[in-house]
Amino acid sequence: MKQILPRSLFFILLFALIVFSILFALLGLPTVNSWSVLWEDFIAGLPLGIWLLVLMLALSVGISWWTESLSRAKVQEIEEIFQALLRNEDKTVVQAAQMKTLPRNLSSSILKLQKLLESQRKSLTRIANERAETQDQIIQERLIMERQRLARELHDSVSQQLFAASMLLSSMTENEDVQPGLLQTEKMVQQAQLEMRALLLHLRPAALHDKSLRQGLFELVSELKEKVYFTIEHKLEEVPLQKGAEDHLFRIAQETLSNTLRHSKATEVHILFIERDNFAILRIQDNGVGFESEQSKSTSYGLKHIEERAIEIGATSKIVSVPSEGTIVEVKVPIERKKAHDSHLISG
Repeated sequence: MKQILPRSLFFILLFALIVFSILFALLGLPTVNSWSVLWEDFIAGLPLGIWLLVLMLALSVGISWWTESLSRAKVQEIEEIFQALLRNEDKTVVQAAQMKTLPRNLSSSILKLQKLLESQRKSLTRIANERAETQDQIIQERLIMERQRLARELHDSVSQQLFAASMLLSSMTENEDVQPGLLQTEKMVQQAQLEMRALLLHLRPAALHDKSLRQGLFELVSELKEKVYFTIEHKLEEVPLQKGAEDHLFRIAQETLSNTLRHSKATEVHILFIERDNFAILRIQDNGVGFESEQSKSTSYGLKHIEERAIEIGATSKIVSVPSEGTIVEVKVPIERKKAHDSHLISG
């Protein structure tokens, strides 16, 4: 509204100059006699000069209002474009606004600005994602280091003390007249040893790094054979699997054996890792006490984790337990291989 008055004055002066030029061309020099037509000739009761003045005022105000409306529409159009850019809306929004009556150089500048904002947004998103991934990786590395530190401290202190106590109690219970309390204490210390070994097993790193799953399982079984009282039999084959699937299966084996140490009271454990019919099969079977009910299976924290890890790698898990007979945990992972005709197509 503030621009209408200056524009109106400008157009009044412009129209006054045009009317003066026309009258000068028609009537000659402005004299009383030659220009008397302006106040002597009446139209609808008003002199011609008044009509010319009213016409100039009306045209000036009308044109000023029209140009102001056009300017306001241009400003609103540009504002809509910038608002769309700030909201990061789809390109079509900006392009639709740009297809209106904006000047070509302004449209080109806006499109360049749009491309610059898009590239900067993508760069910022990529940097944020990389930073988040780096932070997650640092946290995971710190967690692994802390788990390893705890495992070392527990092994060097508590585990050694439990072993010494177990050996001392074993020597004391060799006599025939041993007291029942000592036998009970020996069993409690042995159970505490199993609990500690299960905890140390759970604290082991889950990643295989540069090892295959067969190598990791073999080292795990070899270590357990030196520390547990029951028999461990195993059959381990080299099976081609993705790195993520191998890490998950290794963690499943750790959690299953940890549960076996803590709860099963088994005397034999059989570990099987083989390939059959394009499936990698991991089976761990013990002859322990098993589950007393289906409810204990569903509420077990470790068994829930086994099922969740199996789902994450597209595998199927089966947990079968019979009271007083033992438990079987089996996970089957489909093996993905490139088909022969795919390799022919690539080579062709």
